[in-house]
Amino acid sequence: MLTPIPPDHLGAVVTYLEMGARPPLRPTPASPLRLARWTDPTPERYRLLFARVGAPWLWYSRLAFDDARLAAEMGEVHAVVDRAGIEVGLVELDFRDAGECLIKFLGLVPELAGKGHGKWLFAMVLALAWRPGVARVRVNTCSLDHPAALKAYLAAGFRAVGRAFESFPDPRLLGLLPRDAAPQIPLLEDGP
Repeated sequence: MLTPIPPDHLGAVVTYLEMGARPPLRPTPASPLRLARWTDPTPERYRLLFARVGAPWLWYSRLAFDDARLAAEMGEVHAVVDRAGIEVGLVELDFRDAGECLIKFLGLVPELAGKGHGKWLFAMVLALAWRPGVARVRVNTCSLDHPAALKAYLAAGFRAVGRAFESFPDPRLLGLLPRDAAPQIPLLEDGP
């Protein structure tokens, strides 16, 4: 069954994934990158990195929040930092539900895709997520994310537990992201 989507909206299939046990410990893959936890992230700094990492995949939710809502919903934030000290990735973990870690956002800037940093990043994120008291780690991905995202989560040990269809206004038309963001997803301004 096909569900029509208004021309100014996007549609995506969301896959819910979880891991119910800590994976076996393995050596952390080598990487020139490091994680730096933000102790007091400002909304402006967060939005800047969020857009750098997520614009190619049309991440927009945090860009639509006002400062108060963003500050209230922000979890534990870590920047991925390269050798020059440039922030090139984002990790956000949410531990608000007892016994659980939700990986809210996880990504690297597009320039680092396909260069082997993903295995290192997954190892680091899982080490952070599986802290004492955590019995389940969850993450959601969608069909607009990097094409390798779902496969990478499954390879890291997550299992798919559900799917949903999501429709939302195109953030490029709302002015939340540049009109040329995510050129792989056509921008529709007029109906058929």
